[in-house]
Amino acid sequence: MDSSGLYLDVTDFAHSTPAWVQSAFEFWTEYGLLVFGALFIAVWWRARGARDPRTVALAVLAPFVTALAYVASELVKSSVDEERPCRAVAGAAASLIKCPATGDWSFPSNHATIAGAAAVTLAIAVRGLVLLTLPLALLMAFSRVFVGVHYPHDVAMGLLLGASLAALAVLALAGPATRVVAAVRTGGGRTAVLITGADPAR
Repeated sequence: MDSSGLYLDVTDFAHSTPAWVQSAFEFWTEYGLLVFGALFIAVWWRARGARDPRTVALAVLAPFVTALAYVASELVKSSVDEERPCRAVAGAAASLIKCPATGDWSFPSNHATIAGAAAVTLAIAVRGLVLLTLPLALLMAFSRVFVGVHYPHDVAMGLLLGASLAALAVLALAGPATRVVAAVRTGGGRTAVLITGADPAR
């Protein structure tokens, strides 16, 4: 894959934007994933009050499945060994943030993979969240190209990898996780109540 032409178009555009826009993208690309972390916590806390153990199971699975997608992304990175565009593309403007060290490969984008997986798992847990999580994931992916540290194909494949693995993993694990939550709730221990919420039957 070669998306260096589009990479040059995006990074040239980035350098033409006002300083405050560049700063906003730099901040988002560095810290935006924390928003998904906050959403994981909020969705889990909300799910603890639900009667249906599946609601709790989906909330608990969301960060777990996202972590699995990240591991998969790292495994692909270590086998592809694609150099970062901020070093490899001739004539490219300097990246807005520091170019990652040699050996921190480019394909696929871990940030995009995590964002894609988080967007899907959160939307499965709370359907209405798709209107928030999808734009946030797309913005995270775009920001990685905007600041100059990824090719467009890196982030596109990262989103696809994260979203597809997350959907498949939730599909496979939702049933077993729901049974585990129901069993833990029935036990009624203090830790169980903290994690899964109280059993409505009790």
